[in-house]
Amino acid sequence: MAQGLEVALIDLQSSWNNVRHHTEEISSERLLVRRGQAFNITLYFRNRGFQPALDNLIFVVETEDAVYLDSEPQRQEYVVNDYGFIYQGNKNWIRPCPWNYGQFEENIIDICLELLDKSLHFQIDPAIDCALRGSPVYISRVVCAMINSNDDNGVLNGNWSENYFDGINPVEWTGSVAILKQWHATGCQPVRYGQCWVFAAVMCTVMRCLGIPTRVITNFDSGHDTDGNLIIDEYYDNTGRILENKKKDTVWNFHVWNECWMARKDIPPGYGGWQVLDATPQETSNGLYCCGPASVRAIKEGEVDLNYDTAFAFSMVNADCMSWLVYGGKEQKLHQDTNSVGNFISTKSIQSDERDDITENYKYPEGSPQEREVFLKALLKLKARRSPGSHRAASQPSRPRSLSGDGPRSLDTPSLRPSDVVQVSMKFQLLDPPNMGQDIRFVLLTLNMSLQFKDLKVNLSAQSLLHDGSPLPPFWQDTAFITLSPEEAKTYPCKIPYSQYSQYLSTDKLIRISALGEEKSSPEKILVNKIITLAYPGIMINVLGEAVVNQPLSIQVIFSNPLLEPVADCELTVEGSGLFKKQQRVLIGVLKPQHRASITLETVPFKSGQRQIQANLRSNKFKDIKGYRNIYVDSRL
Repeated sequence: MAQGLEVALIDLQSSWNNVRHHTEEISSERLLVRRGQAFNITLYFRNRGFQPALDNLIFVVETEDAVYLDSEPQRQEYVVNDYGFIYQGNKNWIRPCPWNYGQFEENIIDICLELLDKSLHFQIDPAIDCALRGSPVYISRVVCAMINSNDDNGVLNGNWSENYFDGINPVEWTGSVAILKQWHATGCQPVRYGQCWVFAAVMCTVMRCLGIPTRVITNFDSGHDTDGNLIIDEYYDNTGRILENKKKDTVWNFHVWNECWMARKDIPPGYGGWQVLDATPQETSNGLYCCGPASVRAIKEGEVDLNYDTAFAFSMVNADCMSWLVYGGKEQKLHQDTNSVGNFISTKSIQSDERDDITENYKYPEGSPQEREVFLKALLKLKARRSPGSHRAASQPSRPRSLSGDGPRSLDTPSLRPSDVVQVSMKFQLLDPPNMGQDIRFVLLTLNMSLQFKDLKVNLSAQSLLHDGSPLPPFWQDTAFITLSPEEAKTYPCKIPYSQYSQYLSTDKLIRISALGEEKSSPEKILVNKIITLAYPGIMINVLGEAVVNQPLSIQVIFSNPLLEPVADCELTVEGSGLFKKQQRVLIGVLKPQHRASITLETVPFKSGQRQIQANLRSNKFKDIKGYRNIYVDSRL
């Protein structure tokens, strides 16, 4: 009888396999293969050669691919691409924020695996946790909970207080690599600080590193419904300023989450594909601060009873907004708006720097019969889960439609049905682009739509907002008395000097201007508002010469102080995967008023292909003047 084979050596052919599995940028020395794709290994035997007619080798492996995308361009974008854009601003001024995901950078794969081992699931039962790691539904919930630090030693501490003295202001980050490496280097102590786009960007890095197709999503005018009745209550005083909400319902100017692509065998067929995952710690899910995966298709169809957290995700894109006037200890309902929440839902285009609007993936067009049917279906499902009468607004399934296509948070159109009663419309219009350091000039446009004279009293105010909708105290107020002849239009000019708003501005650079109007012959009140995002001039980046891998390269960074006053403590941050081994920090010091300066950085690109440089300039007066430059690094010698 022939002697059995004895294995002397196994060659995993790591370098060859990793190239074919698109993991060679992580390592060429360790075998890193993807699910559902063939790979080669070579066995060397000690005692004799392999005899096909005599020997039988059995190799058992189970690699069901529950995250398979059949589009190669999509796989390149959502798994392989290591940079991108996160959209911020407001729905009428959407700006791309460049981000370095860096999922293939040195040690990131090990940090991602360490993150899994630090989760509460692994700490409680390592065997069960490891056995479930083949499930993208399970692993996405674990990662989602570990990105924030509310329940564990997760990666990021959230902070919306405007007080960041013991950490990094969230607007200053330009990439995930520095965050993950700091978390690892400090013994897994949470990094200070993050907000929604930082949580989503870091989760994107981890999920792409683990091979799960992931993209970053921005939802403008995003609802945060704390009581699950699909109503966001907003309260105003008689000057038109928004008040802090005791229920903590808010409409975020924008909110950022992730979508991950996966099969969903845990819910009825037809709801696989893109799933919402939100690592920002807002509400708990099964006792932990995580959200999702919630099927995007289930959100669109109002199937809010499907796992996980689909009702909360539905409210972020399709809740109604109820405005209340608070005076004399009483609340007067101003209006209920049905289309102000969930606008311009955005993500980076595939293999392009353009923005994709994917709102239609989440809901039917506002005002369409399908959208109303889906909302009522979702509302009935939620009411069935609650005791009757537990919330004031839950018993109001009818959804009055506003006249215009915009809602009460509209930037430039009248939004309230009371204007139909009073027959007067109001809206704001900016006269100049809202640039930081300059006065804000705008007009209130009023129109009498009736054949009678109208005497208006209008209270105007301006206040800073945080991007999560939290209001800061008003810093500007005015009262206008306007008489309108039949069918007459008038403009009321307004100006807010830089010297007045600069000391009250939040780092989000958001100002809400509001007007609350009343006509002496009618009890109805008309509320309009406009959100202004103040803009900075961007950083300019020039590549001096041709970029070739392993060859020196000079990069010029040009920046300026946009203000009419000097700024101190200026620091420039530059990074880029495959271009810089670590984040570059350059202390600039003081910049004179409107002074323009440049520096030249030297680097040696160590990876070829399409790359991106990201830069941020901070000072004692501003924190996030940003810029980026795409660059192609040639592989030839």
